Parts: sequence; C-alpha cells; structure tokens
Amino acid sequence: MRSGSFFFSACRVYRVMEGSQSLASIVFLEPRSSILGPFYGLPAPVGNAEVEGKKSTLLRAIAALILMSLIWGYNWVLVKEAMRHASPFDFSAIRTMGGGVILLGVLAWQGRPLRPRNVPMTLLVGILCTTLSVGFATWALVEGGAGKMAILVYAMPFWLILMAWPFLGERPQGLQWLAVALALAGLVLLLEPWSYRGDLFPSVLAVLSGLAWAASAVVTKRMDRSGEVDVVSLSAWQILLGGVFLVAIALVVPSEPIRWTPWMTGVMTYNVVLTSAVAILMWFYVLKVLPAGIAGLGSLATPVLGLMFAYAVLDERLSFWEGWGGVLILAALAILTVQGLKNNT
Repeated sequence: MRSGSFFFSACRVYRVMEGSQSLASIVFLEPRSSILGPFYGLPAPVGNAEVEGKKSTLLRAIAALILMSLIWGYNWVLVKEAMRHASPFDFSAIRTMGGGVILLGVLAWQGRPLRPRNVPMTLLVGILCTTLSVGFATWALVEGGAGKMAILVYAMPFWLILMAWPFLGERPQGLQWLAVALALAGLVLLLEPWSYRGDLFPSVLAVLSGLAWAASAVVTKRMDRSGEVDVVSLSAWQILLGGVFLVAIALVVPSEPIRWTPWMTGVMTYNVVLTSAVAILMWFYVLKVLPAGIAGLGSLATPVLGLMFAYAVLDERLSFWEGWGGVLILAALAILTVQGLKNNT
C-alpha cells in the first residue's frame, strides 16, 4: 500500500447553538448569527418570510461547503506527501503560525479588537486544538495512510458526545448511543489489535488527535457559556498560541531542514492560506447561513474525500477489516448528521 497524505485544518473552533439543543446532540456547532456579518456583509436571519429572498445566499453557502470539504479532504494527500520533505513539527509550526497571522489580519480589517479574551482558556484551547490535535494528526501521517488516518481523526464527534456527558452535563440521547457504539466498533476494526500491521503507532496518534480536538470543543463550550467566545478572534489566537508550542517542539526535536522545492512551497502555501485561513472562514460562513445539521455534512464529507483521494492519487488500500471499520464510522457520522438535520427542521 502506498502511503497517502493528509489535511487537517488548523483546528476549527465551533460556536455552540443556543437553546434546547445540546453540544452532544448537535456536534456540528453554529456561531452566533451576527458574528461574521461585518465581514460578509450579510444580515442576520430574521424569519421564514425572508427565506425566498435569500436563495442566492443559500447557494453561496452550499458552494462554500463543497469547496471547503474539497480543500480539507485533498489536503490529507498533500500533507502525507509533504512528510517526505519536512518533519511533522516543522510543517505544523509554519502552517499554524501562518494561518493565525492571516486570521489576525481579518480581525484588523474588520476593525475589531485584536486583544484575546480570557487568555488562560484560549491558551488551553490552543494547546488542545492546535499543539496536540494538529501535531498528532500530522505526525500520524509520517507512517500512516492518509485515508485511514482521516477517518480515525474524524471520529472526534463520538469522543465529544462522551466528554459532554461528565463535563457539560449533556447526556447522550436516542440514536447517539447507536452512533457511539458503531464508531467504537469501527475503531477496533480499523486498529486491528489482533493483527499487527506496522501502523498501530500512527493509528494511536490519529485517535489522540481526535480526542484532543474533542476536548478543545468542550473547553470552547464552557467559554461560550460565560459569553467569552468570538469565533474569529478565538480561532486566530488559539492557532497562534498553540502554534508557539509547535515552534518550540520543532526547534528542540532534531530533524532535517525542510527541502524547499516549488512543489513543497505550493503545498505550504495551500496549507497556510487555504487550509488554515480561507477554509476556516468558509466554515463559519456555512454555519451562519445553513442549519447546523446540513453544515455537519462538511465534517462527514472530509474523511470520505480524504479516503477517496488517498485511493485515487496514492493508490492506498484498506484491508478487509479496516474497510468495514471505516464503513461503521462513516455510518455513525451519517446518523449524527441526520439527527442534526431533524433537530434543526
């Protein structure tokens, strides 16, 4: 099996929906409708009477969702191949710091305060979401296949459901239990602990990446409850603060210098500009315009596209048990997405 590649965006910071729907019941979270209004020039939704007048906005949001999923999905392939030219920590440090600077530029352009809110909690989100999650995911791609690693990382929603119960008081309900059971069974099949295939270590790294990502979402939810979340500001500062630790690790861990070829420069530009900045802003725009459940299809599409691109571009193949494990996890994601759609209609 040829090794494939990886895209893992500088961790998205989700805004939790207001009202009766919990973090665990939605998983795909929604920002306050007015947050990105000044940037995109869009009014906040008022009611059903305006739906017909916003068809063009809806089409733009769907187009953004498709493009965002393609950017993130294909990046799994790019980053996997980039690991031949750079260490995972060097690559992650440059990518995250560059993306954070761009997002700060967006804040400045909007004329909004650059100073972060609640620095200790923002730092914690940065460590979990950027240092650990992005760092582990990129490290996993050094030896692990892109498609398999993508699915393992994107098991995050199931860890989030389980964490939200003790830390946020949000008990899993209904089909969420079925989704969690399917996901855990899928993880066992993907890891294949009964048959050592040489990729157990990167698989564990990918699972740890998803766990760290889920933990960062729990911290973000707690910040949100105290009214301390501005999604663009938090995204920028958690990437920068978490990226500082990746820079420190990159300086301490011995590695070969990055081999800067035209292809490598293009991949890094792709990651800094598209993956760590543009796609994140697209995600917030999608969450602003579309129901959270529909927006969640983007999370479902990313590992599927990562698997498809790894197969088509890198000729990656999953074993029999790995294939069924991936099917179970993707089915569990589909269940959560359908539930999210029902909760928002």
